[in-house]
Order: sequence, then structure tokens, then C-alpha cells
Amino acid sequence: MSTEQRAAALIGVFGGTFDPVHNGHLRIALDAREQLGLDQVRLIPLAQAVHREQPQAAAALRLQMLQAAVTGRDDLIADDRELRRQGPSYTVDTLRSLRQDFPKTSLCLLLGSDSFNGFDTWRDPRGILDIANIAVMQRPGHRPPDAPGLRELLKNRLTERLDADHNGQVVFCPATQLDIASSDIRQRIATGRSADFLTPGAVLDLIQQHALYRRPSAR
Repeated sequence: MSTEQRAAALIGVFGGTFDPVHNGHLRIALDAREQLGLDQVRLIPLAQAVHREQPQAAAALRLQMLQAAVTGRDDLIADDRELRRQGPSYTVDTLRSLRQDFPKTSLCLLLGSDSFNGFDTWRDPRGILDIANIAVMQRPGHRPPDAPGLRELLKNRLTERLDADHNGQVVFCPATQLDIASSDIRQRIATGRSADFLTPGAVLDLIQQHALYRRPSAR
């Protein structure tokens, strides 16, 4: 198989606010690529959150920070498709868009355990499984979540290794879980503390350049 043919054979899909992107996000994406044999992971910042607070930083700046974080890599890709689409950022719509762009590619949605526990409440979870596989990224040694609403969805879907020729598979993948949160980085910056080594230096440079996450001066 040629390099060009293989370039889009297995694509990981990793969404989030990325407000800002941090080393925990990047490490999980890299773990998934290596352990699942993905050719690339597309990191997709959402535009309008559905089940969480709206991002603080503007969409263009969150994308710029993400692009800066993955500069020089061809395996981690900043993808702006949700920012270009109107309305709430529903995963099923994003996967349909990716399927149109990569019709012969196997898609693998990367989720944390907390997100996966509520997967049955998402918009069209069966539609998601019709389009893509799911990899649940969790701490090594942790047991798979057993939320009641997931049991019916998971019937005959669990696997230990993804088959790129099929959709709807669910695999549990041990990943390095760095105890880093975007909310903590924002809080550190707001209170004048350092966020060094929590996010790439290029991201910190943009935060400083655009005065992001600082508390407004009292009047």
C-alpha cells in the first residue's frame, strides 16, 4: 500500500473546547495514535457547546492555539470544521462531514470515560456508531464504565482490537492521564501564576500576546 493510499486509512477524531489546548489533550491524542494504529488524529475545537459551558476564548484564537501546539507534526491535525458550521456542535454532524471528506476512511471517535458514560444521551448515538468506531481513553487498569444506559448500545460491539473494515466497534484504550485541566490553566493565568509546562510554549505565547484569560481590571 502506498503512502498516499494509507494517509487517510485510519483517522482518530478528538473534539473539545480546547480553551486552551494543553499537554494532557496532546498526550491522549498521541497515545491513541500509537496504540490504535491511527494514521492521524484530527483535533476539532467545538464552536457552540451543547453539554458544557461556552468557551471563554474566541473560536479563531482557540484554533490558532491548537494549530501552534501541533505545528511540525503530520500525525496531529487541527481541524476547523465545527467552527465553520452554524449552530451547536453535534458530534454526529461532524462525523458525517468527515465521512464526506474521507469516504474510504475508518473513523475512530476518541472519548474520555466521563464523556462515554453519558454517550447514550447524545444526539443520535446509534447514528454515530453507524459512521465510526469509538475508543474510550482511560487510565491503565481502570475498569470500563458500566452505565445502565450504555448496556444496550454496547451489545456485540466491544472489541480488543479495531477492524478498519467495520464501524460501530467500541474499544477501551489505556492512556496517559496527565492531571491537567484547561480550567486550571485559565485560573492560573487569571491570578498571575505560571502555566509553564502545562501547555506548549507556543500556546502560552499566544495567550500572553492576546491577553487571554486575564480577569478584567476593577473600575
